[in-house]
Amino acid sequence: MAVICSTCGLPEDLCACGELAKDSAKIIVRLETRRFKKKGTMIEGLDPKMGNLEGVARELKARYACGGTAKEGYVFLQGDHRDTIKEALVGLGFAESAIELH
Repeated sequence: MAVICSTCGLPEDLCACGELAKDSAKIIVRLETRRFKKKGTMIEGLDPKMGNLEGVARELKARYACGGTAKEGYVFLQGDHRDTIKEALVGLGFAESAIELH
């Protein structure tokens, strides 16, 4: 028997909730300085209910060969990746018009 999505009511193989969340998200990318003047790229505005937040972080960490974490609606990557992060997020399915660089 097919598993039904609790959000849209469709079977999980036809569910489009993840794609809709990607299109409606307003993503803000900014540089953050942490302890000992270490720089990191903060990607905010991701839906924590997306369910694939850890997968997005894993793809970005593998692409940039850096460390990072995914927590409660944001992804933090070690290092300054603002120059190419927009292309990477568009490649993962996010709308280019929804990505704002600071």
